[in-house]
Amino acid sequence: MQERRDFSRARARFGPSEKFTFGGLASTAKNAAAITLAAFFIATPLPDPAAAMSPTAVSVREVGPALWIVQDRDTTIFLFGTFHALDSNAAWFNRSVRAAFDSSDELVLETVVPEDPAELHAVLTGQSLMSEPQVGQPVYADRGASSFVASAGQAMSAGRSVGMSVDQGADAVLRRAANSSGKTVEGLESFEFQLRMFKSLPPAPPQAVRHSGNGLPDFIGNMQSAWKRGDNAGFATLLGTMRMESPQTYQTLFVSRNANWAGWIANRMTQPGTVFVAVGTGHLVGPDSVQQQLAARGIGSARIS
Repeated sequence: MQERRDFSRARARFGPSEKFTFGGLASTAKNAAAITLAAFFIATPLPDPAAAMSPTAVSVREVGPALWIVQDRDTTIFLFGTFHALDSNAAWFNRSVRAAFDSSDELVLETVVPEDPAELHAVLTGQSLMSEPQVGQPVYADRGASSFVASAGQAMSAGRSVGMSVDQGADAVLRRAANSSGKTVEGLESFEFQLRMFKSLPPAPPQAVRHSGNGLPDFIGNMQSAWKRGDNAGFATLLGTMRMESPQTYQTLFVSRNANWAGWIANRMTQPGTVFVAVGTGHLVGPDSVQQQLAARGIGSARIS
């Protein structure tokens, strides 16, 4: 069961890598989480802008990205819904989000992308996403990418056109903050698993690809603004459309993974400590969200921001 709690810092119980930007497919492969963001905008036709982006009623306490808490006597797990690519304004990382992060012992992301170039190259080569360097030949092998991954480049280009990059996304900002403060950083999934998953996705529906270029930059910019103020209605709309238009992609990207992550959280609740779990916002909204999967296991959650 989910409930809603007021939350503030005063009332709380808790006290050199390569930059990845919205660009070519090589950048996409290096940060698998970015494809999940692209999936929102490519795997489904864009809804009517007026209907999808009409502001919902958001109280003063909700201003800022959404944050949930799962808690028992000796364990606290924060669930933070990220936006994988953002503009340079990082004002979202303050107040409740910062307090929760600072109080946590470890950061858990969807996956941890290798920072060592040699390790990264080895993983990508093993997944047939890169080839061994040869004079006059591109390092990145387009032939190994699925048509879904290729189509995701449209969303990435649209994001770049409005000043967004993965390096400025919430996941990257949190990882750098964790590294700076000496927090442990772990992944719910291996990088190899994510690459295999994205390669297995079916092509985007023809109607989605056909409509993806119409107003996509503005739409992504509006979604970013909604995320920053904690308004998840647009994400729920897109998830509902994906569930109907691309059921296999929806099952693979959200339902199965959310169930796995809920199992991880349930197991982690048996160990004392405080953990900050940051996953894409789409995993924390809708009838198949991580919170709903937790509720099915008898574990409650509450939105605190």
